Amino acid sequence: MADIVRPLAAAAVSSNIMPLVLAIAVLIVAAKVLAALSTRLGQPAILGELLAGLILGPTVLNFFELPVFSGPILSEEIHQLGQIGVLWLMFAAGLETELDDLRRAGRPALLGGLLGVLGPILLVTATALLFSLSFQDSVFFGITLAATSVSISAQTLLELGRLRTREGAGLLGAAVIDDVLVIMILSIFIVLVSGSATAGGVLTQLGRMILMLAVVFALAIVVLPRVAEWAVSLRASEALLAVVLASVLFLAWMAEYLGGVAAITGAFLAGVGLRRSHLREEIEQGLHPLAYGFFVPLFLADIGLQSNVRQLDSRLALFSIVLILMAVVSKIGGSGLGAWLGRLSKRESLRLGIGMVSRGEVGLIVAGVGVAEGILGAQEFTVVVLTVLATTLMTPIMLRWAVSKQEVADATTGRPGGS
Repeated sequence: MADIVRPLAAAAVSSNIMPLVLAIAVLIVAAKVLAALSTRLGQPAILGELLAGLILGPTVLNFFELPVFSGPILSEEIHQLGQIGVLWLMFAAGLETELDDLRRAGRPALLGGLLGVLGPILLVTATALLFSLSFQDSVFFGITLAATSVSISAQTLLELGRLRTREGAGLLGAAVIDDVLVIMILSIFIVLVSGSATAGGVLTQLGRMILMLAVVFALAIVVLPRVAEWAVSLRASEALLAVVLASVLFLAWMAEYLGGVAAITGAFLAGVGLRRSHLREEIEQGLHPLAYGFFVPLFLADIGLQSNVRQLDSRLALFSIVLILMAVVSKIGGSGLGAWLGRLSKRESLRLGIGMVSRGEVGLIVAGVGVAEGILGAQEFTVVVLTVLATTLMTPIMLRWAVSKQEVADATTGRPGGS
């Protein structure tokens, strides 16, 4: 009897997982095909991967409604896999963050980063309040759109020969400062909205958060590089990658479960710590195929799957348009003003401000935290996705407009361009 039951049970398990297997295959292929198309059109790969989710999701095809995808919790399983992709994205961002560079970034980067966060928080929050959103939701919109992603801007400036200039260096430094500030503000905000209503309760949670951040940071900086060294000595297949990935997951768990801080903070700090390791390149080479070949495409496609543009009524459509405008103005005004106060020229400051406009994956990660915490609803989340898409598309176009043909020619011939 047992010999009959076992194959039947195995077949049942296999049948239950098949919708997930097929959904993953469809999402990854669609994400990469549209990412390739996006890059051919001069746009970032992230745009194509987002569009894949939008097309397959309820906005266009709603492919989860097809009979072949009959799993009862299929969308939740995809979402959970995508959330692991978030951790790898933030870990990769940490690997690119050099603490010494922050100290050397100078006033344009420091002031550009600070005002580039403050400007959107104030302006976007005020805009959301005008559209009758609650104060909590409005502030979260501000925090979400304070984030920036300069990978597109850096690539555009590189193509134009302006990356190794004062505004290029300032842009990279300001982006790092921006990301660190947004992550910290996000963590504090989550503590405040989810904690005790009493002043003592809030202070206790803040103290717990600060203590855990200090512990996680110390572990990332002091212990994690040594753990990586130990993993190499194991001489097992892919031991370094396995131990590093487990360590990132553990620090992410510590940050959120023990400290009440967003898990992405722990993953980011893990990357900052391993940035200082001489094994950094090996870690990046191992992480890249796993993250960008599997988890990250699922995360970006899942963002599109969770968005439904059809749900937007005329009021929310108007809100989206105004929000996109405020997202652009607040970054150019905030970061540009900071760079100008940091003694860049007006033209250099304008280009630095434009370079900070793209929200990219960082804005999506923050928005995802808002959905998980119950702060953003489905419609508000869709508005954020549309804003991220619009700012991501607009940034390279505006940067190319801001750099004159003469400056491009001077960069090509090796002469110093004007400012």
